[in-house]
Amino acid sequence: MEHEKKAESLRPGLRAALHLGDFVENAIGHGIEAAGLEPPPLPAPADMEERTWYKKVLEGGLSGDGSEYHIYARKGNTDQLVIFLSGGGIAWNTYTAARPVTGGKTVAWLPNYYWNNLRPFTQIMNIDAGITTTRDRKNPFDDWNFLVIPYSTGDMHLGSNDFAYLSEEGKEEVLHFHGHRNFRLAMKVCGDLFSRAERLLIAGESAGAFAVPALAEEIADEFYPDCRDITLLSDSAQLLSPHWRHTLRDIWLAPDHAWKDVRGRNLTLEWYKGLYKRNPGRFRCLYAGSTRDYLLSAFYSDMKYRQYTTGYELQRTYFKQMRVMLRQIKELDPDFGIFVYNWFNPIAAGGGTIHTAVRKRQFYARTLSGHTMARWLMDAADGHVYDVDLDQMRL
Repeated sequence: MEHEKKAESLRPGLRAALHLGDFVENAIGHGIEAAGLEPPPLPAPADMEERTWYKKVLEGGLSGDGSEYHIYARKGNTDQLVIFLSGGGIAWNTYTAARPVTGGKTVAWLPNYYWNNLRPFTQIMNIDAGITTTRDRKNPFDDWNFLVIPYSTGDMHLGSNDFAYLSEEGKEEVLHFHGHRNFRLAMKVCGDLFSRAERLLIAGESAGAFAVPALAEEIADEFYPDCRDITLLSDSAQLLSPHWRHTLRDIWLAPDHAWKDVRGRNLTLEWYKGLYKRNPGRFRCLYAGSTRDYLLSAFYSDMKYRQYTTGYELQRTYFKQMRVMLRQIKELDPDFGIFVYNWFNPIAAGGGTIHTAVRKRQFYARTLSGHTMARWLMDAADGHVYDVDLDQMRL
């Protein structure tokens, strides 16, 4: 009920922001369609042009609202491959399921938890940004092959459930937690396009960052078993809750290996612990995070206090939790590479720092110590792993 009262009390004063946000999102989407900026359909592998993004609708794939699901692929000029797991929020109960992301709710800072479809606007979040930038000398991964697995199911790419809920209007709806099914379909296409990977980078942001350690073994064992050079990057995957095991097992119906590893509150740490235990020395692991992440601190507030909000105290708590998490990561593996960033978030209410950097312009921006995420990540993929600005955390 606290959720409901807060949302209702805000609506009268934020009606203009709601309309503006929806208008901007729709305008961008219509512009992409009208200008013919969508990538062309994926051709046969032999017909793919280098450094050109293609889109493929997956038969049997399904977004959260039941609409079609697609992936993006790009051919480089090497046998090196990036598999990128996109982010886009989560839903963990009927209340959050009923509140997918809209442009209006984002601008008005009303509760909105996950993207439930791949409407045209989502293209700008998935390709030609940060690490996926094309034909740019700044991008050290420009000559790598790419598979981008978009995200529109609210389940960290791990679900296999059809979840009933009531919409905000009281209508019976179903959220298709089909993230793991979509992931499997995407990886089959990836294997057909890029049958060999001399080097493999499995990276993700936000919800996709959580999925990296949860899906790394599946990717390596089933799709690229001959690859011996695998780097993992999780960008922004910190969200503490005592209910993760229940969410994974009973709400999302995630694969057994995903929920059985989880016994503590820090989901990412639990998954990396399991990964290291079963695969000592197999993966080169990296974590990147924002010191006072405005979005993840709001999700933490919602999970703990049922208030979708952020602010100085919540961000301070987030910073302390991040300090503990990074210390535990280093205890797990002293060679685990860490990249800390604190670029200010100028948009959302409550201030804080940005949420994710790997697929934003900040991928090429310099930190306080003069490093860029682009160079740090490429160095790690080359076998030279180090930490950037870890001293900010005062471990």
